[in-house]
Amino acid sequence: MASNRLMKDFTFFKEFSDEQIAKLAPLAKEEKHPSGSLLYQKGDPARSLYIIDEGKVALFMTTEMGKNKPPLQVTVDIITKGETMGWSAVVEPYIYTLAARCLDDTKFIAFDAFKLRQLIDEDCALGFKIMQAVSKVISTRLTHTRIILVGERGLSVLTEY
Repeated sequence: MASNRLMKDFTFFKEFSDEQIAKLAPLAKEEKHPSGSLLYQKGDPARSLYIIDEGKVALFMTTEMGKNKPPLQVTVDIITKGETMGWSAVVEPYIYTLAARCLDDTKFIAFDAFKLRQLIDEDCALGFKIMQAVSKVISTRLTHTRIILVGERGLSVLTEY
């Protein structure tokens, strides 16, 4: 179980009351994964919502480049201390949309997806706060993805000349 003090240190919980943090703390456990660990792949059932306490994680997708060509791995975002990943744990269909690999030895606070969804259903006010925080994570990830896409599109246009 993660401590209430530790959880309050993260931006994700900035708008949460002490009472709400106390309800979430029993659902959280601290996990450590070594550098190079694959946490999950695209299409895996979303078992946890993660907040990074230490380390760095690459969120990536693999795309096929055509017949007889190796797949290309594209990094969508790099997640570091204080950031959240695994929002699919609380958004249907509860399947991860990207893969995640630790770039450093990484320490997380991991929230059990099933228990978190139960709590969201039982406590609507807390559920609303959780979904607001998750929406911010999704919005940030979408912004980062757009920046990458625009950068790559711009580069491909420049190399055509």
